[in-house]
Amino acid sequence: MPIPANQERAALPGPVALLLALPALLFALITWQVVADGPLVRLDERLSRVLVNPDRCSELLADLGNVPVAVPVLAVALGYAAVRLRRAGADRWWVPGAAAALLLALVPALVVPLKELTDRPGTPAVPPGTGYYPSGHTATAAIAYGGATLLLLPWLRTALARRALITLCVALVLGASYGLVRRGYHWPLDVVASWCLCAVLLTSLWLFLRTVATPGRSQPPGP
Repeated sequence: MPIPANQERAALPGPVALLLALPALLFALITWQVVADGPLVRLDERLSRVLVNPDRCSELLADLGNVPVAVPVLAVALGYAAVRLRRAGADRWWVPGAAAALLLALVPALVVPLKELTDRPGTPAVPPGTGYYPSGHTATAAIAYGGATLLLLPWLRTALARRALITLCVALVLGASYGLVRRGYHWPLDVVASWCLCAVLLTSLWLFLRTVATPGRSQPPGP
């Protein structure tokens, strides 16, 4: 039996609160451990020694988090969504794309101060230096590919297409994350922390995108 729209909206806060609270708490825990050089950091370093094995494949996968690779993907998605919304007669056709672009621009504004605060050194596979926590490449990949997915999902008419798009997004983010750890560019916790941070950001974007469309006019076709 279909759930009325008002009841569906009322049921959202609980799961959404978990989507926001759990990664935020985990991010705070990891950051505290990194700053305090706690047990998780020592476990992280042991895990890194097992996983690091620089090769050409890991280098290519890590490149998925580079700005020249990830940002054009988001740019294409926001352009497509803007054109479709404008053709559909949406009053604020530019807002979803602008929100996704702003979220990507927010990544360095959040990550750079955290790098300076934690001042974490890199793995033995990279030149001596600090500022590796959290992983900016992981965050760039997650926001760019995740934002593109959120913009495109409403325009896909079949469940199979939507599942394929989500699977592709997850594969790209996990591929970049694996490459960064395998190549030794980042400790595993650097990557996990960026996952947590981006989970909060993407959930916030999803909530915002649900509110900007006007039913019957700006609302794109959705599941």
